Amino acid sequence: MRQWLKVVTFSVAAALTALPAKAETLADALIAAYRNSNLMSQYQAVLRAADEDAAIALSSLRPVISYSAGVRSNYSDTNSYASLFPSGVVPVSSYSKNFAASFELSMSLVLVDFGRRALALEIARENVMATRQGLVGVEQDVLLAAVRAYVEVRLREEIVLLRQSNVRLITQELSAAQDRFDVGEITRTDVSIAEAALAASRANLAAAEGDLMVARENYKAATGAYPGRLAALPGSPAIGRSLDEARKVALRSHPVIREAQHTVKIADLNVELAEAAMKPTLGLSAGLSASRNEADGRLRDSDTLGGSIGLSLNQTIYAGGELSARYRKAIAQKEGARASLRQTVVTVDQNIGTLWSMLAVYVAAIEASQQQIAAAQAAFEGVREEAALGARTTLDVLDAEQDLLSARASRLEAEASRYVAVYQILSAMGLLTVEHLNLGIPTYDPESYYNAVKNAPATSVQGKKLDRILKRQGGN
Repeated sequence: MRQWLKVVTFSVAAALTALPAKAETLADALIAAYRNSNLMSQYQAVLRAADEDAAIALSSLRPVISYSAGVRSNYSDTNSYASLFPSGVVPVSSYSKNFAASFELSMSLVLVDFGRRALALEIARENVMATRQGLVGVEQDVLLAAVRAYVEVRLREEIVLLRQSNVRLITQELSAAQDRFDVGEITRTDVSIAEAALAASRANLAAAEGDLMVARENYKAATGAYPGRLAALPGSPAIGRSLDEARKVALRSHPVIREAQHTVKIADLNVELAEAAMKPTLGLSAGLSASRNEADGRLRDSDTLGGSIGLSLNQTIYAGGELSARYRKAIAQKEGARASLRQTVVTVDQNIGTLWSMLAVYVAAIEASQQQIAAAQAAFEGVREEAALGARTTLDVLDAEQDLLSARASRLEAEASRYVAVYQILSAMGLLTVEHLNLGIPTYDPESYYNAVKNAPATSVQGKKLDRILKRQGGN
């Protein structure tokens, strides 16, 4: 029984070892790219910093409470001499010890500032929204880089296989040419031509293998690991039925346009803030103080307990023209932000149109290369048969084979370019995201951290909550 169990165990282990490893899919590559991207982690931290700016702006609406405390101790021991009588000197000594303690509690609050703090808070919140759109843009770049890397590795693998097949075929042609030379059907020149073609084919194979190594490095940079066995490319995602439809989606949802819109809103608010800076502020202040003094162990009558409350009105009358210059600067920045938004719309519209046109070019190239392959295949087979009958030279056969190889490589490159172009269009539409692709993984939630800090918490309970959020966000 024991030997039988060993046999069964070894058989199962051998069967499991013989099973093919699971191929990596494009979805796996996209998930790995999202989870391992340093750019995503960097911009997520930038977004959290923007969230804290909103909390800082909110804190300015609240009172500021502070205290100060101090103690001071003085000690002195003096010896001196006094002449009290003409015939002698009498020593005189003095000793003192002083101790003082003070404590002061103060509070200040801006009551009226004509909207400065409220505008600063709104600006900070708009900056949060703009930064979120920037994060979406980074996400699109990361995923598009993963798509390119995946497609490039598969393309280079297929090119290597094509080059290997070419080497084998030319090796056969060289062998056939050598046999024909041995029987006197062709000259030594034909054999040399075949040898030169084989050397060139091997050089092209080495170059293709080098391109594959470069593609593997790009894949690692995009996803965090070298590729294993890659699965076939899935079907292309939907990008709309027409260019006009794609343009409408892009102008409505592209993160670059949305970010520019928030930037325009920030510029408008900065103009209002510059106007409010020319107006006065009304502040409230209150304080409570206590002091205690001791000298030589005895309490002094100067021990005090006091308080104060007051209002202050402040306004800058003249600052050398700084306030007016800041106002004019804000207006100029507002005009620049609006112009930038318009140009962003033009760029996005142009990009989607260009990519759509390139997609049509790649589709046409695939169709043309299919026809080219069919014709080149027929020509190659015909030339090879004619060469066997002595009607064609070895060079003719090699040229025909090279034409067939070029046609097949052109088709592979056109198919890869068409596939990537679809994802480029999806990115240009603003839809190349984990959520839209339905990758089924938890994603970074910008709301969770913002909701935890938007009220500028200072308690230990909130602090622990923030620690948990940071740890969770860092894990993603």
